[in-house]
Order: sequence, then structure tokens, then C-alpha cells
Amino acid sequence: MQLLDDMQTPAALGYAMPPEWVLHQATWLSWPHKEASWPGKLDQVLPVYARAVAALARSEPVHINVNDAAMEARARALLAEAGAVGDIRFHHFPTNDAWCRDHGAIFVLREEEPRLAAIDWGYNAWGGKYPPFDLDNAIPRLMAAYLDVPCFEAGMILEGGSIEVDGTGLLLTSEQCLLNPNRNPELSRAQIEQRLRDYLGVQKILWLGEGIVGDDTDGHIDDIARFVAPGTVLAAVEEDPQDDNYHLLQENLRRLQLMTDLAGRPLTVLTIPMPPPVVHDGQRLPASHANYYVGNRVVLLPTFGGPSDERAAEVLRRCFPDREVVGLDCTDVVWGLGAWHCLTQQVPAAA
Repeated sequence: MQLLDDMQTPAALGYAMPPEWVLHQATWLSWPHKEASWPGKLDQVLPVYARAVAALARSEPVHINVNDAAMEARARALLAEAGAVGDIRFHHFPTNDAWCRDHGAIFVLREEEPRLAAIDWGYNAWGGKYPPFDLDNAIPRLMAAYLDVPCFEAGMILEGGSIEVDGTGLLLTSEQCLLNPNRNPELSRAQIEQRLRDYLGVQKILWLGEGIVGDDTDGHIDDIARFVAPGTVLAAVEEDPQDDNYHLLQENLRRLQLMTDLAGRPLTVLTIPMPPPVVHDGQRLPASHANYYVGNRVVLLPTFGGPSDERAAEVLRRCFPDREVVGLDCTDVVWGLGAWHCLTQQVPAAA
């Protein structure tokens, strides 16, 4: 892991976070192993997870954190059953849980060498909800060291699922999450915005309100609105006025329709339907088709066995016509309160 002048921010050094749809050098994941995250369902989740890895590995290397050799062996067996081939690399980097989007490094690029750098945001398991989280909090530095890239410590709690960038200076997030006192109570809204500019190279912060019902992350953006192109955002909408998500998603849609890019032009706002409610043991789960992941040649779409699955797939085919939309049933996966975007973290190609 290299060091750069720690008196300068990544943005001052020319770094910026690219959008998810740019070419990846790899996707990074942490193998699921925490039974408490999927009570009674971990054995059902792992084969679906292995199929997601197999789909990704067809077009890019996949790095997987595992706790030890025994976990690696079990993972290899499941991947073999799923027909996974390609460049799949295991790292004995122990984790507390599987949500690599939130505990992994966030990567930034610049024109000069070294081109790629990692940002180590502090991680406290969504406001201290699920201790311990010390192993997860160490993952960004381990990723940076393996890749031999500079690693900047941002000095602020931030999960990858709470932000979206479009590559032209816009960053989308939610007030419910980033302004929650369980993250950074010592920082004002203006200070949080400046930290995002300094470390991610963005220029304008766009704020939505609340996240969907059942989301224990306090309103992560990756369940409610996603950039799909510069200045173009895909908003999750609930079509049933009686559903608890209807009004909060309509408010977010209204905000998006009033937002502008750096030049003052209105955003292009598209919509993706919400799936029917997914309830387990009386608990409403945060099921959302917006929690997809864009790989080099595939888009992993969370499906839930309802009529919205194909409608969501068609929306994503139009947004990403050069990629195959792979629908994978997340009815069991979302019992862990997340889906494919929550479980993945992209490493952009530096060349």
C-alpha cells in the first residue's frame, strides 16, 4: 500500500470516483457466513450467491474475502456447483459480515500515476446496530494493500450503499442516512458535503429524503435511486397508493424532478417499479429492484417472483443495452436486508 501526501485531499490530487458502469478491473465481495444475518436461510442464500459470482466471473475477475481455508473450501465447492469459471481469487481477510458495498474500500481514479486509489471510510455497522464490526472496518486497508494502491483515511463514517455518482460531478444521497446522528454527529451537513467533495471528487450533492420501509441502513440510496448515465437517474416508484412506500418514494421522485446538473439542466428521471411486499416472520423486508449491480457485461437484478421482475429487467435492458440482465431470486437473500448491490464493490480499471 502506497502513501501520498496526506496534507492533500484526493480531489486536490486529481482523484474522483467513477460511476459503476465504467470498466472494472474486478468486483470484490465478502463471502456470507453470519447466520444471524440470515436466520434459518443461510443455506438457501449461498447457492444463489454462488450463481451471482458465476455470472460476474464470465466478464471480470472476482475477489472474495473469506475467513479461513475451511470457508474458502466451502465456497469453492458451491462455486463449482454453480458452474463458476474465470478469474476468481480468494483472500483470507476475515469479515464480520458479507456487505462489501458498505465495509469495502471505495475507489477513485485520476489521470496521473498512481491512477487508482482507495478511500477508507469509517464503518460502524449502520450506526452501531450490529456489533462487532472491527473486522469489516479493517477491510479497506487490506484491499488497498493487496492492490498496492494509495489509501486515504476519510475520517468520516460512510457506507458505499449510501452514495451514487454519475461521473460528471454529481453525488446522490439521502438525508435519513448521511445526516443521521448515529453516523457522524460531530459533522454538520455542510461539513459532510465538503468531505464528500474532498474525497470523492464530486462537486454537487443531491439530497433525497427517506429510504424504503424495512431498510435497517437508515435510507441507503441504492434501494431508491440510481444513476444510469451522466445526469440520468433511475427512481424506484411504488404504484400502490396504499403501500407504506408510496408517499416517501413519491416525495423522492418529486425532489429528483426538481434537481439539476452542474450546468443547471434538469436531470433525466426514469422509473423502475417496486416489487410486491416481501414479508418474513412478520417483518417487511427492503426488497427493491433498484439494488442491482452493474458488472462489465452483466447487470445482476434482484428478482422476487412477481410481475414486476420482467418489467424491471426491461427497464435495465434499455438503460444498459450492451449488458445482459441476469435476474436472480433474492426472496431469501433479502432476509439479510440487502441484495446484489449491497454485496458487491467495484474496482474500476486504472488503464
